[in-house]
Amino acid sequence: MPLITSNDQRVATSDLLPPELLARLERMELVSRKIFRGRLKGERRSRRKGQSVEFMDYRDYVPGDDLRFLDWNLYARLERLFIKLFLEEEELHFYALIDSSASMGFGTPTKLRVSQQIAAALGFIGLCHADRVKLHTLTGPASVNPPVLRGRASVWRMMEYLEAIEPFGGTSLAESVRRFCLRNTGKGIVILLSDLLDKSGYEAALRMLLAQQYDIYVIHIFCREELQPELAGDLKLVDSEDQDVAEVTISHPLLQRYRRTVAKFIQEAKEFCTRRGIAYLMTDNQQAVERLVSQYLRERGLVR
Repeated sequence: MPLITSNDQRVATSDLLPPELLARLERMELVSRKIFRGRLKGERRSRRKGQSVEFMDYRDYVPGDDLRFLDWNLYARLERLFIKLFLEEEELHFYALIDSSASMGFGTPTKLRVSQQIAAALGFIGLCHADRVKLHTLTGPASVNPPVLRGRASVWRMMEYLEAIEPFGGTSLAESVRRFCLRNTGKGIVILLSDLLDKSGYEAALRMLLAQQYDIYVIHIFCREELQPELAGDLKLVDSEDQDVAEVTISHPLLQRYRRTVAKFIQEAKEFCTRRGIAYLMTDNQQAVERLVSQYLRERGLVR
């Protein structure tokens, strides 16, 4: 039976992680599609062979190998030198990059709220398994000193950080990701939570993450009002980030063209990611976080 600690009870006061969800998340773990070397040894079993306490296999001795790992009993029987190999445990680094620009403040719940819930759920899973969890906002004051978290005792700090994030101004995904890459040279899992609505494009930002050899997941978040707008008449539309103004007359043909444009934008983002080995998932603000994590992200290999 999962152990619910006082920290978990403190976390349960936040609606980012409903109490009934905590025990289910606790039984999951984050999975990397790549092998990374952490500075510490965590709970996670690595596919990389190392020199810990659990025996895995043998290989032939080659000059320069550590003689302490020779199996002399096997040598006495076969008169051949073999090195003992062991399973090594490793620490997984998990980074959540949260787009907190003004456009993420739309919807009920907002796209930013959905991002916070996803980051909270995945971060909780990581902290339950001694992974190294780091959160970054891609705009605004909260991006200055993101916390580095490890262990269940850090869950409440993660929640406090996430709850403090507010939508703020515009953002350049490329510049924000460049700053992230300069500050973080360790390999690991990166999940980008964004609507990708950057007039200069999202491609440069994703290429930077690829160059760092991160295991990358993109969760492309919309609100239902963006996918299926219910508008009519003469309107003045103001861009929430750069205050550009467009006066339009909403008609049925215009709405159809808008929907085609949105569908094309989503398809192009998916194809860009798929061609480069980036896991892509589009979701909206009405999708339950539990289903998104336990079903859709499990299918894409991020959790098990």
